[in-house]
Amino acid sequence: MTDLTTTIAALPHALPACPNARIALFALRRMGAHGLHDARASHAMFTAFGQDFRRPLVLMRALMAELAGTAADTIAIAPCCCPRMTAAERTMLTILSRVETAPDAARLLLGDLLGVRRVDGVLASAAVLATAFADDGRPICA
Repeated sequence: MTDLTTTIAALPHALPACPNARIALFALRRMGAHGLHDARASHAMFTAFGQDFRRPLVLMRALMAELAGTAADTIAIAPCCCPRMTAAERTMLTILSRVETAPDAARLLLGDLLGVRRVDGVLASAAVLATAFADDGRPICA
């Protein structure tokens, strides 16, 4: 395999066109790689949401903590500067975009992503995060 083929296999998806999904992806990557209190993730949320940044930031932290505590295996994330997404990142953005309109589909995707059957706590965290984005006029679309 060439390096390009290997990269495409590991990162099969292009970045989302939706700027709100890109904000969520950036925060997910930063917190996943550098911890829940990463300053760059906090700054990105502050820049995107202004004075109302605390709610989406705290909810993103809660979602990341739930994901880490519930997942049966590691969840692959790419570096922040990477122009492509892993399958797990794409699935997470799909969950965030569908959790309000298609909760059963979101539940199944989340169960597959985490490798567990009981995902209600994580699904609730995803739902309130998606709602926080939408309430600020920034709905996440996949």
